[in-house]
Amino acid sequence: MSAEQQEKLGYLKPAPRIIPRGEHVISRDSISENALKVLYRLKNAGYEAHLVGGSVRDLLLGREPKDFDVATDAHPEQIRELFRNCRLIGRRFRLAHVHFGQEIVEVSTFRAPHHVSDDAGHTEDGGRIVRDNVYGTIDDDVWRRDFTANALYYNIRDFSVVDYVGGVADIQSGLIRLIGEPERRFREDPVRLLRAVRFAVKLGFRIHQDTERAIAVLAPLLDEIPAARLYEELLKLFLGGCALQTFEQLRGHGLFASLFPQTEAVLAREENGFPQTLLAHALGDTDRRLAENKAVTPGFLVSALLWSPMHAEAAEFMARGLAEHEAISMASDAVISRQVGRIAIPRRFTLVAREIWQLQSRLARRTGKRPQRLIQHPRFRAAYDFLLLRARSGEPVGELADWWTEFQRGAVIPEPVEPPPQRRRPRRRGRRGGIPNRR
Repeated sequence: MSAEQQEKLGYLKPAPRIIPRGEHVISRDSISENALKVLYRLKNAGYEAHLVGGSVRDLLLGREPKDFDVATDAHPEQIRELFRNCRLIGRRFRLAHVHFGQEIVEVSTFRAPHHVSDDAGHTEDGGRIVRDNVYGTIDDDVWRRDFTANALYYNIRDFSVVDYVGGVADIQSGLIRLIGEPERRFREDPVRLLRAVRFAVKLGFRIHQDTERAIAVLAPLLDEIPAARLYEELLKLFLGGCALQTFEQLRGHGLFASLFPQTEAVLAREENGFPQTLLAHALGDTDRRLAENKAVTPGFLVSALLWSPMHAEAAEFMARGLAEHEAISMASDAVISRQVGRIAIPRRFTLVAREIWQLQSRLARRTGKRPQRLIQHPRFRAAYDFLLLRARSGEPVGELADWWTEFQRGAVIPEPVEPPPQRRRPRRRGRRGGIPNRR
């Protein structure tokens, strides 16, 4: 990259700080055996090979990385020639996935900033990157990474850590800081708005003030992100073990409204009511289950995240005279339809949410053999757990939740007296000249 280009982009290009093996804590014993195989094979073939990103950050923090990413000057096709177990993926970012059973080592080619290319097709008018396969050197690659803590390289050739951007110092200070000018970097990829919050919560870091100021201004940029990509980010945000803190930080930075606008609208009206408490309990429970290595279904999470707008809309339908189960059905359709236009939640998970919501009204009907039949429903346990969640959150269903708890224990409990169902007035048939229509 020329000096003129660097000045135009606002990037500096100082010489990197090389931290030798004796001055950092990273050991090859802490690196995946398969990642080491990839690093050494690339090195032995004459290519540069570095661990990069979150794995280097986590190793410096003394944490066990979830996965290991590799950066190299080999192009994707050259990587595939070295590894028979390699698949090339992606269009916006061309990557190589090297498969070792259940483990995948992701290998990326060093990239230059997209501005280096004269191809206008790499960005949209607003500055968002739509393609990013301009290859470069490690000196170029560091400047296209997002945060300083994620822009460190572990060189397998001499086991040093390469730091261009003060990433080691920011890790030691507990800072999430964007590389380069924050507004420009967020416009290049607005998902970085969510990543800043996710990393800050996950690592227990604070967001640098310059980066934080830009988040508040640029939150509406999330509206430009494809719904499918936002679903991937949703899973990372709420299934990473810090869902409750992440939710609070997303709301604090004005980002939650871009993800769940219907839910935010209800929360804004009823800040001290049950919607806030229900979500807090649901997300806290999710974190506890993950900490205990228990299964968590995104469907249950969706039912909690969208319960508030669905419940409010169902109440409006009931006020117009619809029966409860019909009102819930219509409200579910409307709320989920609007939400999947924002985040492409797969149908298998929205169906789980629908069933949980529908079963809430069936749980209230406890006479005769209904309880025995309902308890056999495949979604009963999720619906019962959701009922408990509602009770803990202050909704007036505590007695109902206690009844079902005792029923499952096999206790002999009196059958509740339920009011008779309201009969609908039969519709009058149309008449033609006083004679009923016949078909």
